[in-house]
Amino acid sequence: QVQLVESGGGLVQAGGSLRLSCAASGRTFSSYAMGWFRQAPGKEREFVAANSWSDANTVYADTVKGRFTISRDSAKNTMYLQMNSLKPEDTAVYYCAARSGRIWSLPRFYDYWGQGTQVTVSS
Repeated sequence: QVQLVESGGGLVQAGGSLRLSCAASGRTFSSYAMGWFRQAPGKEREFVAANSWSDANTVYADTVKGRFTISRDSAKNTMYLQMNSLKPEDTAVYYCAARSGRIWSLPRFYDYWGQGTQVTVSS
């Protein structure tokens, strides 16, 4: 059974940093595209960043480009999202997701999801 478990969320002041982790189990995800999405109250789930090791491709949403960095540790089957210069508008539940194949920015194309971790940025 495939499982994705996020951790690392919390409360941080604007301008601060957090690192989210997504531990994957159940299979090796080295050939999978893995991404981060977020959902704020009353809003749709939106794309944050995604990475595909198979073609060394990484994509970021314009809203986080230059502030967030996605990375993976294949030995640990874990994906990370380093978030710097956080803003109040980054407040949301952050989800990691995985799919077989290339990167997509639409949530409906992802097969596996974690339970989410709350990130709150105070002003």
